[in-house]
Amino acid sequence: MPDHVVIIHRWTDRYADYAAYLDHAAHRVSYLTTERAARHLPVEQAAAVRLVDSTENAKAVRAALDALVERLGPPTRIVALQETDLDLAAELRGEFDLPGQRSADLLPLRDKLLMAQALDAAGIAVPPTAAAPDHESVAAFAARHGRPVLVKPRRGTASAGIARLDTPEAIAAYEFPRDAEMLVQTWLPHQVLHVDGVFTGDGLGAWRASRYLNTCLEFTTGAVLGSVEIDDGELLTRIGEIAAATTAALFTGPSVFHLELFASDTGELTVLEIGARPGGAEVPFIWREVHGIDLMAAAVAHQTGTEDRSARPGAVPAQVAGWLLVPPTAATPCRVRAVTSHQGAGPYAEVLPEVGALLSGGGYEHAGARFRFRGNSSAEVEAAVRRTMRDAALECTPVDPGTPGRLVVVGCGNPPYRAYALASLADRVTTALVQGTDIDWQRPYVADRFRVADTADTAATTRAVAGLLAGDPGPGAVLTWDETLLESTAEIARRLGLPHMTPEAARRCRDKLATRRLLDAARVPSARFRQVHTREEALAAAEELGRPVVVKPRALAGSIGVTLAGDPGEVSRAYEQAAGSSFPGIQGLSGVIVEEYLSGPEISVDCAVFDGAVRIVNVAHKRLGFAPHFEEVGHLVAPWRHEPWADEMQSVVTDAHTALGIRTGLTHTELRLTPTGPRVVEVNGRLGGDFIPLLGTLATGVDPVAAAADIALGRAPQLTPDCDRCAEVRFVYPDSDGTVRSLDLTAAAAEPGIVEAVPLAAPGTRLLLPPRGIVPRLAALVAVGDTPEDCAATLDGAERAVRHSLTPLP
Repeated sequence: MPDHVVIIHRWTDRYADYAAYLDHAAHRVSYLTTERAARHLPVEQAAAVRLVDSTENAKAVRAALDALVERLGPPTRIVALQETDLDLAAELRGEFDLPGQRSADLLPLRDKLLMAQALDAAGIAVPPTAAAPDHESVAAFAARHGRPVLVKPRRGTASAGIARLDTPEAIAAYEFPRDAEMLVQTWLPHQVLHVDGVFTGDGLGAWRASRYLNTCLEFTTGAVLGSVEIDDGELLTRIGEIAAATTAALFTGPSVFHLELFASDTGELTVLEIGARPGGAEVPFIWREVHGIDLMAAAVAHQTGTEDRSARPGAVPAQVAGWLLVPPTAATPCRVRAVTSHQGAGPYAEVLPEVGALLSGGGYEHAGARFRFRGNSSAEVEAAVRRTMRDAALECTPVDPGTPGRLVVVGCGNPPYRAYALASLADRVTTALVQGTDIDWQRPYVADRFRVADTADTAATTRAVAGLLAGDPGPGAVLTWDETLLESTAEIARRLGLPHMTPEAARRCRDKLATRRLLDAARVPSARFRQVHTREEALAAAEELGRPVVVKPRALAGSIGVTLAGDPGEVSRAYEQAAGSSFPGIQGLSGVIVEEYLSGPEISVDCAVFDGAVRIVNVAHKRLGFAPHFEEVGHLVAPWRHEPWADEMQSVVTDAHTALGIRTGLTHTELRLTPTGPRVVEVNGRLGGDFIPLLGTLATGVDPVAAAADIALGRAPQLTPDCDRCAEVRFVYPDSDGTVRSLDLTAAAAEPGIVEAVPLAAPGTRLLLPPRGIVPRLAALVAVGDTPEDCAATLDGAERAVRHSLTPLP
């Protein structure tokens, strides 16, 4: 049985259920995948997950595998189910001396010229095929076999790169690709069939044959592509014979296969090609849903050496299945303008892109609208497929990646804290806004590009964002800096195909328990912790971890309910405080976290993450007050690269992002500089709050808000600093609970070195000091200077100049 299984995975839909195929508790199962494809993986059960930009990037995959080997040991099995990943997986098996298909086994199944030669030698009918290194070889082939001819990559998939050449002029004008070996083949004007199933190593197991409606090549030029399973017994007998002969000639062991055949008008069958993998499009779904056989499970069994429970001979199916792909009306990239599904009796399942979604191509999975059918006969299913062919449409508008684009902000926050951010966006890109209330102070920045939507309703907010993007010909983007909207905004971006941190990564950041577990599993320096549900469990956890401990809710914000507790009485009170705390717009999660107290100064690190690369934008030293609570009373952004902890901090922050699966977006990570080194407190999937992005701009010249906009638009952010000074914010608090009567910042704003003096509490505001109130601040004072001492002196003078009065509360 396998011990450390490495799975290379790229699908974003539920094509494979690895947790059902492999016991993740009994074996170490790790994944090499992409940010988008990790969505349906059993991340919480995995031994490790490493993200790469693409599984086709062999260098990145190998580097990620090296990291897995260092942590978990060498792999004992390697699994790859998608055709484009088969070659690298075979190479890696050879390098680690593992069972399964090696490169030599795979070669005649991936190189279509060698495949044709091997089948021809075995007496199996194939179209005339030859190498095509240049125009002369293609012209000579056409002279021998006639035209039209097809020129195609020797190693290709999904009909990509295939050209049909009908005339000598077309042959002479054909441009050979520089990075691919090509072959030339006779074009046959016959019906194309496909056969999907299992080769047991001794013969055919379960298999089904289908007839394409149109062809894969026509699909690449914008035609719909459909398929219907065959119920003609005599034809199926002959298909079974050629399928058995083909698999026996090419396979060296058990494998799932996808075979394509030509069927002439007179009944002759000719092999086009065969792949050592499950069929694409909707084939894995209809096998699972209609026939009760999971081809992905069979493929995993073959590659891990476990039992294949599907490998029974093909019986007459109880039902006939079919599928249909409808491509967009415009070349990708394009934005969906309207989706027309079907009329009357149609598919039993459909996958439709959202109106407003960006389509950028990328295989059958992302090719447009997808439909699945079932019925009692081929004729019945074909009729339903053709009805849907006639009725379904995916109307799209081209997108020009070179235009400036439009960015939709979801939820805007309070003007004192976020007006500078919205102004920065409006200076850089056409900005729009969706929020739950009518437009107010934001109008100068967004004009009429505004929608009211219930931001607690993801579907309604998605429609509002799509409506704001619909009229723009350029790229679209979505962004939020509202803690309460992080997960829903990430889901909106997923539905619309926009660059963004994934919903899963956003959820891991929001759930502090998930953060701790993932950091611990990845051995990223953090705090020891326990999840508790009662006061007694909290007391026991504090004893185990060693007091003092920090007691906090799982998923709130603004340090609400976070308390440092020493003696048992303090722990009990801290538990009740955390369990009873709430934050507007955030639903609490089960349990309270008790964790080790990390001593040392606290810093926050804002990072720009683009294509998986984590770059630090600025570092802020946090000022805390109102002990034993963790109220943030100020922040200082200062030069940091000379600090003795700088290199280790960068490494810890990068590893934390890797562990949480963050490859896109602006993040805000909080750490403690402990005697044993930097340790992570939490990672937030958003811009820093409390004016920290503004401080970063003042101190370095790099605007984190502009960087967030660039990343949201899919563009590399500009992160080169043009200055290196200090900027600090200090928040002014009342001395006691009270209601604000007056606030005057005139004198404070006039102090030299003060760049902003921002009122935060209007007359009539009721302020309750921690832990009773949420950030009960009177004002924010922002200073710049050459040194931290300069900023502190300026802020001392400005704070003394603040004039305010309060009515004490009973």
